[in-house]
This record gives sequence, C-alpha cells and structure tokens, in this order.
Amino acid sequence: MKTFLRVSVSAIAILFAAAASAPAAQLSTDARTSIPHGVQQLVTIDYHAMENSTSAMDLKERIMPPELKRFEDALHKSGLNENHDVEQLAFALFRGKAGDERLDTVGIAQGQFSVQDIIANFRKQKLRPTLVRTNKVYPLAKTDMVVCFVDASTMVFGDTASVKKALDARDGITPNLLSNGPMMDAMKSVEFEPLWSILDQKGTQIMMRQVIGEAGSAADYETISKRLQASWYSMDFQHGVKFNLTISTSDPFASATLSSLLSAGLTVRKMSGTEAEKQALSATSIASDGGRMSIHFATNDAQFISLLQSPLFRGMVR
Repeated sequence: MKTFLRVSVSAIAILFAAAASAPAAQLSTDARTSIPHGVQQLVTIDYHAMENSTSAMDLKERIMPPELKRFEDALHKSGLNENHDVEQLAFALFRGKAGDERLDTVGIAQGQFSVQDIIANFRKQKLRPTLVRTNKVYPLAKTDMVVCFVDASTMVFGDTASVKKALDARDGITPNLLSNGPMMDAMKSVEFEPLWSILDQKGTQIMMRQVIGEAGSAADYETISKRLQASWYSMDFQHGVKFNLTISTSDPFASATLSSLLSAGLTVRKMSGTEAEKQALSATSIASDGGRMSIHFATNDAQFISLLQSPLFRGMVR
C-alpha cells in the first residue's frame, strides 16, 4: 500500500504532507495502544483546528489523503459531524509482523462522541456489528470501511483486516506502539505540536531515497542510507506556515553528508523555479548537528498560498 502522506522528490516535499493549526492534545493511551508495534509512519493532525487557517484548508483540499477523504464521507453517513465531533485524527502505516513487506493503514479519531446516538443511527441503517472478542465493529454504509468505538472518545477505523490488527494490539494479543522504543522516543520531540509525524528507519530510508533521487547519485544515497535511523517532523499554521524536520543518523558524517546533498538540491531548484518557488526555497534552511540533520521552513500565508498554485507544488502532489 502506498503511504497515505506523499513524500515527493525534493527536499521540501514533506512540507506539504498535511495541515493543522493551534495546539493539539497528545494521543490518549487507548489511541497509542491501538497502533501496532510495527508502525512505519504515524501522522497526527489537529483536525478540529484546521478550519482556523486559510492556508491549512487550501492545502487540505489539494492533498488530503484518500483515507481521510473516504473517512469524511463515511462520517456524514454515520451521523458523525467531522467539524464538531472529531478533534484529532491519527493515521498509522504499519507492518503486521516483523519482516513483512506488506503495509496496512489504520485511522484513529479522538473527540467527544455521542456513541449511543451514532449506534442508534447505525441500527436505523440496519448496520449490524461483528464481534472481535468484546469489541463491536460496525460497517460504514456504502464504504468498505469499518469502525470500532474503543471508548467514548476514541474510535478506530479502516478496512476490516487493519482494524482487527489494531484491536489485537490494543487488547494485548500482539505488541503495540508502547513497546516500540525508537518510535516512542521520536514522538517525545513532536507530540505537543498541532501536526506531527514520526517515521521508523525503513520509512525514513524510503523518504530520503526519493529526496536524494534529485539531490545526488545512487552512490551518494547508498553511502548514508543504512545510517539513517528515524525521523520526525511538525508543522503548524499559526502566524504563517512553519515546518521542522529532523532526521536521526548513526553518526555526524552521515548527517553532514545528507545536509550537503539536500543543500545542493535546493540550489538546483532555485535556478529553475518560479518566483513563488524561489521564495519558498529561500525560506528553507538545512543544517546538521552531531548525528542529526534538520530542515526548517517558515513563510507567511500569502506566499504559501501562492506556492500552492505553482508547477513545483502540483508536480510534487500529483
């Protein structure tokens, strides 16, 4: 399965992965335990706050992940109001077991849900649940998705197989995110941000392979790929647009090499981009410190909205 948040072929592509604004709450314990241990990428969005930013809403309309679009449609059919009931959304791309190349996606929504009213609406639609142990899993009308309320403020959704795996993790049948030390450590750096994402070693390698595809040769990438360990980023739309990405490597040489390659890629882009693209690239800084490389981007709303119309952006998200 393709990632639900696209990673494009340039160093700043990750800027456009998702959108949010205003401070966000942490993932609850029920949410964390519903994420399987083998998570490759986890993205959390302060969904309720997105309405407060024109830039965020413009971005959402252009690149909203297919799973989120399907979920919004399913919300209308289920009786949930996504603008008022859902406060935070998380999407996890995960491997069912160690060494498995197949990836599944599960979504987790947090908010204040009128569960009894929603279930009553399901009954009116003659939608009957199936049981996974004591968990009631309901089909969402006219979709291939199912949903399970694990408590009054947390629901798990996705295809049947993915939701079952998430419930297995929550119920302790299989390991969950809490036992994944590297990903839990990565989360500590960003979990209080309005939008944040963490990627494991494999996810980071995949992301950077696409980035280095333009910034350097295959040999350059192979030199550092095995030294990439994890990555995390955050983004918000308060007071303009801000984005920060950190990539953890095994040693200072790897982070310095990566920084040099990406800086070279930005220079090439500046020479051929539109005025809006050049402004965006000029607002992007890359640095390395010890075993970590960081990318920072900041601009105002007007420049960001202009960038959304540019050929560079359209090329990154097609």
